[in-house]
Amino acid sequence: QLQLVESGGGSVQAGGSLRLSCASSASTTNLYCMAWFRQALGKGREGVAGIEGDGATVYADSVKGRFTISKDNAKNTLYLQMDGLKPEDTAMYYCAADPRAVDYCSDYARLDSRGGDFAYSGQGTQVIVSS
Repeated sequence: QLQLVESGGGSVQAGGSLRLSCASSASTTNLYCMAWFRQALGKGREGVAGIEGDGATVYADSVKGRFTISKDNAKNTLYLQMDGLKPEDTAMYYCAADPRAVDYCSDYARLDSRGGDFAYSGQGTQVIVSS
């Protein structure tokens, strides 16, 4: 059973930066699609960014130009670099992964709608951005 463990969350002021990490217990080379989701208090899950095995990425419009998703297969770790943080970015952030040849990461609309279909997901790390 693959395990995903997120870290790197915390409290920052608006305009600050955080880098989230998601460590996989198995090789990320075999994970066809990896992604970050977030859920704010009282709101539904929202897709943030996704990355396919070939490195292609997709982002929510709300984070484009501020967040960067990347993957280090040598460390079996997925990252989310978050710059220019805003109070509306406050949420629990989760990583998810799927080893199957799914198309969840091929475009943002698909990513956002298929969050519950990923084979594996982590427990989350909290991000709080104060104004």
